[in-house]
Amino acid sequence: MIATVINVVLIVLGSVLGLVFKNRISARFASGLTFALGLCVLGIGITSMIATADSLCVIVCMVVGTLLGEAINIEKRMDGVGELLRRRLVRGEGNNRFVEGFVNASVLFCVGAMAINGSMEAGMNHNYDIIISKAVIDGVTSITFAAAMGVGVLFAAVPILVYQGGLTLIFAAVGQGMDPAVINEMSAVGGTIIVGIGVNMLGLPKEKLRVGNMLPAIFLPLGYIPVSQWLGSLVG
Repeated sequence: MIATVINVVLIVLGSVLGLVFKNRISARFASGLTFALGLCVLGIGITSMIATADSLCVIVCMVVGTLLGEAINIEKRMDGVGELLRRRLVRGEGNNRFVEGFVNASVLFCVGAMAINGSMEAGMNHNYDIIISKAVIDGVTSITFAAAMGVGVLFAAVPILVYQGGLTLIFAAVGQGMDPAVINEMSAVGGTIIVGIGVNMLGLPKEKLRVGNMLPAIFLPLGYIPVSQWLGSLVG
């Protein structure tokens, strides 16, 4: 858990720096930074996405997971959490991007290869290198996010503590029992979701992708891979 705590601290510090210096960054430079960061996020997502060893797994999990997320309407619930925090903890005008910052930062910081693999290494092998590296990236990212989208980014530290810390505890409990193929495909699905975030940041779709509703997909390889292997053994 210590590595996740470091991750949280760096996100908070980065967000504070972004809020302090946001008035010194012109709209043109802020826009440029957002687009540059969007390209980086897109690259990170693609790197994880193409690491899949089973493209059908990614496709099936994304389709089924998105249907589940749309049915539950996860993104709307995340919006609701952000609005609740804004009403209770943020006063005054100028924070109309609170929800956007909270949701985008939460999804970006929580999903992907580094969050999953880092939690696995920390939980199973007490190796914190991956999460520490991720913490540095998240800290730098939170500076630009907070400068562009406001204080909502700071509160994304809470989902990180719950999600990443929870994964670390789960991996510590299951030990070496999880199939590496499952971890790889979970990372690939997470990378696909991150690609969606990058696309949104670049302003490419006419209507923003509801990436929050895609989140259930990241856990579906836990069921897909065993079933696929079982069916393969019957055919083979």
